[in-house]
Amino acid sequence: MKKKVYIISHSHWDREWYMPYEQHHMRLVELLDDILELAETDPDFNSFHLDGQTIILDDYLQVRPEKKSAVQKAITDGKLRIGPFYILQDDFLISSESNVRNMLIGKKDSEKWGPAVKLGYFPDTFGNMGQTPQMMQQAGLDAAAFGRGVKPVGFNNEVLEDENYTSQYSEMWWQGPDGSTVLGLLFANWYSNGNEIPAEKEAALAFWTQKLAEAEKFASTDHLLMMNGVDHQPVQKDVTKAIALANELFPEYEFIHSNFDEYLQQMRQDLPEKVGTVHGELTSQETDGWFTLANTASARVYLKQWNTKVERQLENVTEPLAAMAYELTQDYPHDQLEYAWKLLLQNHPHDSICGCSVDEVHREMMPRFEKANEVGKFIAEEALTHLVEAVDTGEFAETSHPFVVFNTSGYEKSDIVKVKVEIERKMFKEGIPHELWESLAESDTPMFEVIDIQGEIIPAVISQPEVSFGYDLPRDRFRVPYMAKYVEIELPITKMPAFSWNTFALQETTTQVKEVGSMIKKLENLQLENSCLTVTINQDGTLDVLDKATGKNYSKLLTIENVGDIGNEYIFKQPEGTGAILSSGCPAEISVIKDESFMTQIKISQRMMIPQSADELLEKEQKAVVDFRYRKAGRSAILKELTIETIVTMEKDSAHLRFETTLDNQMKDHRLRMLFPTDIKTETHEADSIYEVVTRPNQVSKSWENPTNPQHQHAFVNLHDELSGVTVSNFGLNEYEILPEANTIALTLIRAVGEMGDWGYFPTPEAQCLGLHTFEYGIDFHGAKAQRYATYQRAYAAQIPFSVKQTTKHSGELKAKDTYLTVKGTTFAVTAVKNSEDNQMLVVRGFNMSGKMAEVSINKTGSDAPIVLNLLEEKQNEPVVQELKAYEIRTIGFDR
Repeated sequence: MKKKVYIISHSHWDREWYMPYEQHHMRLVELLDDILELAETDPDFNSFHLDGQTIILDDYLQVRPEKKSAVQKAITDGKLRIGPFYILQDDFLISSESNVRNMLIGKKDSEKWGPAVKLGYFPDTFGNMGQTPQMMQQAGLDAAAFGRGVKPVGFNNEVLEDENYTSQYSEMWWQGPDGSTVLGLLFANWYSNGNEIPAEKEAALAFWTQKLAEAEKFASTDHLLMMNGVDHQPVQKDVTKAIALANELFPEYEFIHSNFDEYLQQMRQDLPEKVGTVHGELTSQETDGWFTLANTASARVYLKQWNTKVERQLENVTEPLAAMAYELTQDYPHDQLEYAWKLLLQNHPHDSICGCSVDEVHREMMPRFEKANEVGKFIAEEALTHLVEAVDTGEFAETSHPFVVFNTSGYEKSDIVKVKVEIERKMFKEGIPHELWESLAESDTPMFEVIDIQGEIIPAVISQPEVSFGYDLPRDRFRVPYMAKYVEIELPITKMPAFSWNTFALQETTTQVKEVGSMIKKLENLQLENSCLTVTINQDGTLDVLDKATGKNYSKLLTIENVGDIGNEYIFKQPEGTGAILSSGCPAEISVIKDESFMTQIKISQRMMIPQSADELLEKEQKAVVDFRYRKAGRSAILKELTIETIVTMEKDSAHLRFETTLDNQMKDHRLRMLFPTDIKTETHEADSIYEVVTRPNQVSKSWENPTNPQHQHAFVNLHDELSGVTVSNFGLNEYEILPEANTIALTLIRAVGEMGDWGYFPTPEAQCLGLHTFEYGIDFHGAKAQRYATYQRAYAAQIPFSVKQTTKHSGELKAKDTYLTVKGTTFAVTAVKNSEDNQMLVVRGFNMSGKMAEVSINKTGSDAPIVLNLLEEKQNEPVVQELKAYEIRTIGFDR
């Protein structure tokens, strides 16, 4: 029986990368023109695989709208193979929900045209998430193709016993942490192993002799896959002629122009029983460690911060509020949300969100972030308006100013709320604007206090009044401008349930009583104390913390580390012979900026002298395209002062410290990290990943050569032993490393480099990230290891702000204080609350953070028992049970 060679025409299409988007876009138009012509003129041309992403169709038709019928015909005839995703994402740097929305929108877009390719397609993703098998199964896909993360072993197809992330074949089983398994297809010889097939005899003989041997080295069956294309590759117009020649020259093989559906079907039939299994996330753990590309998590960190901001807005604020408002309006903004999601997803391809493209690409990303965010804010504000108008505030006095606070996170949440409350207004129609402003500014302002719906006084900080311009935009008439007087309130919200709201009011008082209390216990060697922690702020700005629950002391937290970086946007490389510059021992300026009974804030100002850049040799090495591993550049001898200001916030009865660090970066070619030494004795740690809290080893494999071991995170990283632990949380700071000395958690704040890297010299001066930056992060302490999940939930909740809106005194159908959804589960992480596409169900999704069976209860007042859905929100024939399997992703629907 002949061996069969399946040749699949494709082009891996990075929408933007080493050229600006429109440069790639115009080449895409030419590519699709050629494909459509081939589909019509060459009957032997089987099909073209459109890289697993439907957005390519939108991009093409944006320029060639008249080609829509030709595109439809090619898809209907099977000549153009589309889907199943909307874009090819970097799965580690976008949220769990973003990964799902990519599948949902890809499915919806594919259905407009025809059947999607039944293959999870990750050809160039920079590592692969561990929950891919479960996610693919829940999306109706039983195979995944990928190019990175697994090391293929060719010699006698053997794998060493202590290697878990190698495969003896290009085909393998891939098992997720929950036990779900899919067929994994590794592009062992890359997705270009059949590129540019010669149609001339001598060249074809040499080409196929080499290529067949390379494919057979890893193939587990006699079905060989040849990918006819590569990055931005024009379609090979004479591919069928080249295939005919191959059949003449190699009669022992059958060469066919094919597609993934056919190849997978045939290959599966002959798949050996034992092809090996890889487990969990695939991040090239057993390579030399240089090309994991994990340092893209810290390239252009401003992109990651914006991405987190927009994801939290859409997933955790806008959608839950819109779902809650649907109960009142029977209207849900599907089209607007899809528009916002598509804008956001267009920033999620690996060369985009990873920050590893030319400057023009990342400049174009910013308006997409901003536009998606504004759409999310608009929808959220509309929903809030409907909700607060329906909240009964009739219990408050006539002269009060009510406002409603919503917790749209899936967790009990404690935090400080800031709200701007209008206390007086004068319309422009009442007079001249500046006179209205003066009248308000000069008018007497009464004393105020904040109360809850029971009339209890809430400790709060109320600012001095300010007058400013404002306007309303009524739905049925012209805009209405005015001047108004405002006060800003800061008040503590304690243990507010998930998906709940509570109503407060600013009311006049004659005797304002300030709650007495301070967490400042010592002024010399400043010491803060609450019921959970004792925090000593050392002269150099580092912190020593006593966790009262465990009695464990932590020293030198918040140490700043600076090193040089002569790598690129993909990979960090510290110059040889250079050490770290630390803030330890350098005097800091320490001042109290806020001291209330419920919150204390301290500002730490540190000044570090660091080199202004790399030395002159780096530019020469970059221009000569010297491999970063072999560069000899060092750091400049010219030092500049970098001022780093960190605000430390301690709240009453909280084991969580919050930090906000601000700096004006004017230095190049360097990396800045915050260090948190823990002295916790453990060989593993946990970090937030995609639908998973993943356990990773602190140490590298035997084959690892890179002196660093960077890793991805979203909300937190944790180190713990049986008795105590530390969770470092963050907002948009996706890179961390566990350093062996004192098992230190190193959180990257900024990494400044000057070139893209990869296959040539592409200068990227804007990747130096010059200018003002603000970073938000925190640290949380816990006792016994089971208690760590509470810190994880607090880290998730910390990324989701309370939503607050002022209202009036009125009656309403909603209680002043109530809960929309009740979520109970100590190891459950909520990722979505939204309407299904047909509005028939309220969709709730989340996952078990634990590797053990856990209980979860989700209830909605007035609703029947929920039903189980898959990730595509399709009904499943199984009951909702309260037990969650280890690492299970669960989506449920409440009938609307």
